[in-house]
Amino acid sequence: MKYAFIERNRRHWPVSVLSEVLEVSPSGYHQRQRRSVQDKPHRSRVSNDALLANIKAIHTQVKGEYGWPRMWKELLARGVRVGKERVRKLMAQHGIRARHKRKYIATTNSNHDLPVAPNLLERNFTATAPNQTWTTDITYLATAEGWVYLAVIIDLFSRQVVGWSMQPHMKAELVTDALRMAWFRRRPDSGVIVHSDRGSQYCSGLFQDTLKAYGMRSSMSRRGDCWDNAPTESLWGSLKVARMHGRHFATRRAAMDEVIDWLGFYNACRLHSTLNYVSPMTFEKNWVAAQRGEAA
Repeated sequence: MKYAFIERNRRHWPVSVLSEVLEVSPSGYHQRQRRSVQDKPHRSRVSNDALLANIKAIHTQVKGEYGWPRMWKELLARGVRVGKERVRKLMAQHGIRARHKRKYIATTNSNHDLPVAPNLLERNFTATAPNQTWTTDITYLATAEGWVYLAVIIDLFSRQVVGWSMQPHMKAELVTDALRMAWFRRRPDSGVIVHSDRGSQYCSGLFQDTLKAYGMRSSMSRRGDCWDNAPTESLWGSLKVARMHGRHFATRRAAMDEVIDWLGFYNACRLHSTLNYVSPMTFEKNWVAAQRGEAA
């Protein structure tokens, strides 16, 4: 009864004063309070069953792409307050994991006599605003009809894929079409650096002339060094692990539709660790809003 009296009046009088008047120990009161809190169920704590249901739903939505770090961030973004260690353990207990990565064959053909541009990036993959630095590369996908080749243009500021092209060949038109798409979508000022490998497609007159027409500067990786274009290599790993690994496509059209669907997910929804776990489009949208706020 004495402790209950202290609890009712502690907002008006110090616990020490109330304890002295009632001739009880302040430490005894605090110990009783701690036991009471421990005995009560935490109403805001989501149950393991509910948490597992959320994890499985997200795992299905992202088609198995997220490991526990991104899963934890996604749960927080959706308002599910949970510790990262709990997410890791629950996923491990139920065998929920990201798909494993595989090695893929390079598509670069550097054995040519075409002019090669200098490496303007030197592995500096940061940008302070959109449309300063773009990177580009080619990969391939297998179908029952034969290969389909994909070229992309990535804006290093937000890691957003701003242009792409898919063809049944690796000619210069493949990469040039991706560049044209990026230019028409973004309409950047002149001076954009476009970084690629030394492949014959990027050294071709068609691609280089298109760069010049848009007022862009060509930059190329060192010979045989994939780390000079690491952001694009990372994109290929994510695409093939998330959507292509273990899949069999009857037609090129089916593979192309899957790629387009994934690119839309990647740009708008996929949490990017380099961007503090927001999507590329969200990152750029937040930056634009901040710039407007500073200008106001």
